[in-house]
Amino acid sequence: MSLSVSVPLVVISPHLDDAVFSCGNLLAACPGSVVVTVFAGIPSFDMPAPDWDKVAGFDTAAQAMLARRDEDRAALAELGARPIWLDLLDAQYESKHTADEIAARLAPAIALNNACAVVAPCGLYHSDHVLVHEACAKLWRERDHGGPPWLFYEEAIYRRKPGMLHQLLARWHDAGMVSTPVDLAIGEHTATKARACNAYASQLAMFDSATISDLSAPERYWQWETGSGGNAPAAAACTSEDRV
Repeated sequence: MSLSVSVPLVVISPHLDDAVFSCGNLLAACPGSVVVTVFAGIPSFDMPAPDWDKVAGFDTAAQAMLARRDEDRAALAELGARPIWLDLLDAQYESKHTADEIAARLAPAIALNNACAVVAPCGLYHSDHVLVHEACAKLWRERDHGGPPWLFYEEAIYRRKPGMLHQLLARWHDAGMVSTPVDLAIGEHTATKARACNAYASQLAMFDSATISDLSAPERYWQWETGSGGNAPAAAACTSEDRV
């Protein structure tokens, strides 16, 4: 399927990098868009850095998140996009949230920014991604059918894990969803995306060469339609907190 999109896009990002890593070309092609990052809250300043943050060189969780907000601001400026940071804490900070809670926070952000299209994660892997996908699936089910189109993006660094995409498409099919890949003419923005990705220095330093190469691979998007008797499918039952 070929699709043209208008601005502003509202791109939903689980963490402070996912939207750029997965949708950087699309954001570069649609300047003036908004990226809503769900798990962008600042932990208590006395919380020690958990393992992922410690390996990245941070002493405290708050130090890590403040640095990553700075990285995100710089990356989105490169793409002509604007950040909105929700104050929810991600799973590594021992925080628990529900899809309903996240959906309630996302709905006004989408509405207030007059989205011409909403771009949400597929929920391929990682418990935070699964939760955000479930919240977006809930909003998709409840959407006004005259409202903006929705696209679901394959998350870079996770989409090449063996079997991940196959399992995802099987779940959608079993739930009665018609999922169609969408062709977007955005390949000419690869260099701009690369500059934006480079802003996330604290993350890139921990990626291996195969993971980094996936950031420059073509972006892939899917559009849903409800088949006969279909409902939006449940996301993967994944509880891993690994970032790679």
